[in-house]
Amino acid sequence: MLRKVVPIAIAVAVLFVILRKGEQPPPPDSSTKHSSSKKSHRHEDASGSYALSASRSTWPPLAEGSSATVAASATANYYVVLDGSGSMQSKECGGGTTRIDAAIDAMKNFFATIPTDANIGLAAFDRHKISERVSLGVGNRDALNGALENVEAGSDTPLRTAMQIGYDKLTAQARAQLGYGEYHLIVVTDGRPDPRSEDPTPVVQELLSDSPIVLHTVGFCIDADHVLNQPNRMYYASATNPEQLKKSLQAVLAEAPAFDATKFQ
Repeated sequence: MLRKVVPIAIAVAVLFVILRKGEQPPPPDSSTKHSSSKKSHRHEDASGSYALSASRSTWPPLAEGSSATVAASATANYYVVLDGSGSMQSKECGGGTTRIDAAIDAMKNFFATIPTDANIGLAAFDRHKISERVSLGVGNRDALNGALENVEAGSDTPLRTAMQIGYDKLTAQARAQLGYGEYHLIVVTDGRPDPRSEDPTPVVQELLSDSPIVLHTVGFCIDADHVLNQPNRMYYASATNPEQLKKSLQAVLAEAPAFDATKFQ
């Protein structure tokens, strides 16, 4: 009896192995794989900076079939936000003139040294309220200088709104360039915003975590204790006279596309 059972058991075992080999493993869950990949990208850098995460390429969101010329895609972009608040009428730190006049002079000098093939844009808040004064473009230096001459200090400090304008304009330009090129948002301010309504922190967080835009802030006649001074995440320089203000703006051009906060002094 045992001799009959053993061959049957062996046959059953062989049949089981054959059937197991014929089974195919289920396909991997692509949605799970994509989700884990996105998660790893989010945590590549402790600072949460998009610009420091080399493998990320999700900005700006592009429409299907978008295209741009090679020349347009390589363009550098500089968008400036100028503080024309009431405190800019003070002559403290102005070197014999008002802070706003010193800032306008420094801005003109800065615009003159930006490469002619780069796009420049300007937004300001002053007694004429807050608005974009010159849209991003090339060949607009005269328009920029004219807009600066028309800035009249006399308002509060709506930094959040002003920075949102700059962020939106750079994002729109990035779509036209398919995300290629350089993107800089430069803020020149002598004050602190109302934390109840114009705290720029939400805009800053989105800008740094979701885009490669490099944020530069020049604090004019204020100390380093400012909401826009976040070491290792953005560039911040303090200026206490017109010459320092000019040098701080020139430092924007000296920075390499790769972020290195130790170079911005």
